Amino acid sequence: MECNRDEAIRAKIIAERKLTGRDFAGAKKFALKAKDLYSGLEGLSQLLTTLDVYISAENKISGEVDWYGVLGVSPLADDEAVKKQYRKLALMLHPDKNKSIGAEGAFKFISEAWSLLSDKAKRLAYDQKRNAKVLQQKVPPPSGGPSAPPGANGFSNFTKSTTS
Repeated sequence: MECNRDEAIRAKIIAERKLTGRDFAGAKKFALKAKDLYSGLEGLSQLLTTLDVYISAENKISGEVDWYGVLGVSPLADDEAVKKQYRKLALMLHPDKNKSIGAEGAFKFISEAWSLLSDKAKRLAYDQKRNAKVLQQKVPPPSGGPSAPPGANGFSNFTKSTTS
């Protein structure tokens, strides 16, 4: 078991190095490897939470940060669920309680998300803007007719050959 612990420590160090280099996906890969090797490693859960926040902050919807993703809640979550999740993350990521690399930046992200999502007017405006952009991306542009010329699907001769 001590061998796994040593390997987990090495994987965590690599994860922290990748986090410093802003390779969040690579950092998460090594942090998860460390967790698989030795889940009780000190500071590992905080590191994984920090990485989840950074990865979510990189996820943009039409060029804007997905603040729901940063907090790890659904856009349909009620105010109480958002508040509960913010408090949970704030306790885990607060710089006074979490000395891991990147925790301070992750705390700033969740604070910004909370600032926006806890204010009803700001949240409503964000939701409207977000939903409008999502709908624009999903709705195909109107076309003037069929997308392919008649016969392009290979069935144009089907009716001719069956009637002959």
